[in-house]
Amino acid sequence: SQKKRTEYRRSELRLLESIENVCDRILEYNLHKERTDSTRFAKGMSETFKTLHGLVDKGVKVDLGIPLELWDKPPVEVTQMKSQCENMLETYEDAIYEWYFHEQDQKSLIDHLCAEQVLAADDRKCLKETLEMKEKKEKGNKKAKGNKQTKGDREDL
Repeated sequence: SQKKRTEYRRSELRLLESIENVCDRILEYNLHKERTDSTRFAKGMSETFKTLHGLVDKGVKVDLGIPLELWDKPPVEVTQMKSQCENMLETYEDAIYEWYFHEQDQKSLIDHLCAEQVLAADDRKCLKETLEMKEKKEKGNKKAKGNKQTKGDREDL
């Protein structure tokens, strides 16, 4: 008898590979304390640390009470978020599998997991938050200043 072939994009292998390191990717983010919206957690160095590194590069002695080599390590808020991610994956493993194998053609993972499973009703407004996009030139991806994007528009997983 001939085995049924599963295309990779719907295979359990792909799901396992995706889940395996997804929480580690949170460690690429930093806390941008100068921001008040959800972009407080974003990739790249905060404006504050860019300024402080600039001062150090010019020979200014900057004492933050922590060694210079620890400045670029993920802050405690980011490492806590990684732990929360791992706990969420474990807690909602069945819901993720259900979406992946049965519902991904009907709705997004954000809707299925975040809106319907994880977040309380009054915490869901962050999913519809409109963010002002600053001009970006990384990886050839150009966004004009003032373009708006909701979190649901981003494909991070």
